[in-house]
Amino acid sequence: MRPPESFIGQPVRSLQTMLRVIAQNDTNQPSLVPDGIYGNQTIGAVSAFQRNHGLPATGVTDQATWEAIVAEYEPALVIAAPAQPLEIVLDSESLRRGSDDPNIYLAQAVLTVISEAYSSVTPPGFSGILDEATAISLLSFQEMSGLPQSGALDKRTWQHLALQYPLAVRQKQTRSSREL
Repeated sequence: MRPPESFIGQPVRSLQTMLRVIAQNDTNQPSLVPDGIYGNQTIGAVSAFQRNHGLPATGVTDQATWEAIVAEYEPALVIAAPAQPLEIVLDSESLRRGSDDPNIYLAQAVLTVISEAYSSVTPPGFSGILDEATAISLLSFQEMSGLPQSGALDKRTWQHLALQYPLAVRQKQTRSSREL
């Protein structure tokens, strides 16, 4: 998706882009390709928006219609955009056996997904503590990833967990769709 500043001075393309994003979350809103031309497709999409939002269905983007579209667009953009990445904050260089830290829950959840995709990774428990099961899971993950095998959660291991997680999710989704 183009950055918002690329639509400055392009009100028709801006309108079309907003309507397209709204259509991604609203099946009653027809989608259109932003081409910068206020043609029949744009008139139809504006009319549909107006009908769906209790405005006079004229196909003309007056001030009330523009404001209603902007009001719908902003929350729709949040839904349409990729999920915000989660940045882990490790207070120390490494969390070792016995560590009690909220990040351990995240690591355990990620390790669980990875262990479901790759049998070489031992599944951990969910304790929020870097217990023996979690350390064994980290060791097997570190071995699979070619990392130093410490059983600790350090920044390098976390980086590899974060890189491997989406691959494991996609592999699991692909496997599930084949089973259907």
